[in-house]
Amino acid sequence: MTQTDRMLKGALLVAGTSIGGGMLALPVETFWGGFLPSIVIYFICWALMASTGLLILETSLWMHEESNLVSMAEKTTGSYGKIFAWVLYLFLFYMLTLAYVTGCGGLLRELFHNQISEKAAPWIFAGLFAPFIFSGPRVVSKLNVFLMAGLFIFYFAFVYFGISHIKIDLLKRIDISKSLIGLPVAFTAFAYQGIVPTLFGYLKHDAKATRKAILIGSSLPFFAYVLWQGLIMGIVPPFGEGSLSEAHQLGQNAVYPLKGYLQDPRIYVVGQFFSFFALITSFFGVTLGLLDFLADGLKVRKTPKGRFLLCLATLMPPLLITLYNPNLFLSSLSLAGGFGCALLLGLLPVVMVYKGRYEKKFEEKSYRFPGGKGVLIFIAAFILFEVLIEILILIGVYQPNFQ
Repeated sequence: MTQTDRMLKGALLVAGTSIGGGMLALPVETFWGGFLPSIVIYFICWALMASTGLLILETSLWMHEESNLVSMAEKTTGSYGKIFAWVLYLFLFYMLTLAYVTGCGGLLRELFHNQISEKAAPWIFAGLFAPFIFSGPRVVSKLNVFLMAGLFIFYFAFVYFGISHIKIDLLKRIDISKSLIGLPVAFTAFAYQGIVPTLFGYLKHDAKATRKAILIGSSLPFFAYVLWQGLIMGIVPPFGEGSLSEAHQLGQNAVYPLKGYLQDPRIYVVGQFFSFFALITSFFGVTLGLLDFLADGLKVRKTPKGRFLLCLATLMPPLLITLYNPNLFLSSLSLAGGFGCALLLGLLPVVMVYKGRYEKKFEEKSYRFPGGKGVLIFIAAFILFEVLIEILILIGVYQPNFQ
């Protein structure tokens, strides 16, 4: 296999990590400002998340062995940085797990025509698919080949069937004042940075090839999201009965409101299949990553008993939260992006590079992210602005208008 082939496979790994369940929330969270403002938000998030991925690449060059974000944080920022990364990692992955068990629970209810209760559905889903998590990545990786194939097949089928139903007038609406409401979820939809150290090792520590893989791989989701946004916003009106705003209030993903506006039932069925594949691939990726993180951090051996306890530690906290509220798909994704992704995958890489360059004076290697202190401060400032937006949304200061 040539290095170019490896680079292209690495780019697909980045794209596959980004594209997932968060995509289903994007139109419902970002439609408030209109189609064009939402595309601007996507571009900003892509640029920032591509930049922080490249910052993690620069940090990887300072490490003497294969590493992860926690060990990088410890080397560049000390024990406080390690604790910061630990806490944020757990917060982010538990929030994502919560989003996916509630989202998949909702699809399960839809499959059985709401014969399953809202609170029982996430538990039944987890019971059905927990054995795959227990079996480990070898089993899941084989299954994932078919799941990813299904994801792409139904995505393009949805585009094919749905594009003729777009109403251009729906895409012309603009409301700049509410355009930042979807910023936190958009951050989540471009998250992939945790795999950069693995990607760097896969590409035999070739910084140039890794940089290309990051830029190409993070660009693919941007174009997929633009097309997806245009389809949903061009078919479903923003306000009224069965609208995107109603889906937002009910915590539903972007496919649910389609059935009220399509004469062709095939599109809705295809959309539901796409939802399933998007959510289940994300569910497996997040839960396996969390299980491995807990095993390493808690020093639990992966014996059958150990894996069983790790599965419980991975799934039980989110499932217990669903007993309180089973409709947390959108809100948990917003929290994951607004705080987890922004601070762990956005701010931390900036701080690590700043500390490594200007305080610890680590030797410059084969790659250095362009720009000096000013660029790093600008990226950090925008990420803190995004966190502020999430706080304002949470406390009710910056809220959507449902009319």
